[in-house]
Amino acid sequence: MTLTIWVDDWQMQCCGASCVPGDVVSWVLLEVDPEDYADIVGSERPDGIDFCEERHGRDEGRAPTSVEVVSIVEAHCRYGVPPGATDRVNYPVPGTTVLVPVEKADGWAKARPGVSFAGYLVTARRVTDLPGGTAAPGR
Repeated sequence: MTLTIWVDDWQMQCCGASCVPGDVVSWVLLEVDPEDYADIVGSERPDGIDFCEERHGRDEGRAPTSVEVVSIVEAHCRYGVPPGATDRVNYPVPGTTVLVPVEKADGWAKARPGVSFAGYLVTARRVTDLPGGTAAPGR
């Protein structure tokens, strides 16, 4: 059984280790409401998001989960201030998603015209019995 894990660009840029399909990583996984990601990943993909990977604060007291990376997709979208907003905060603009399958997640992505890199959709399998012990944190 596979899981889909959202990995924020900034989380990986700050202190994440790069990964490629086949790598076993040890991540703290938090259950998410998939609809929270609909504007970033597009209306077809959010139902499949099971978890987000967390490294900064919300992960306290949670044990890392070892998973084997199966595939990686970059998610890019446009950001803007919603019409009528008074707070001038940028949010993902619905309908602007660009998904790009890649062979490596390292927190950085090739610039795409008209959109900004937001993060990764990582498809992975839980690893229960690792030969020789567990994966190193973040890798």
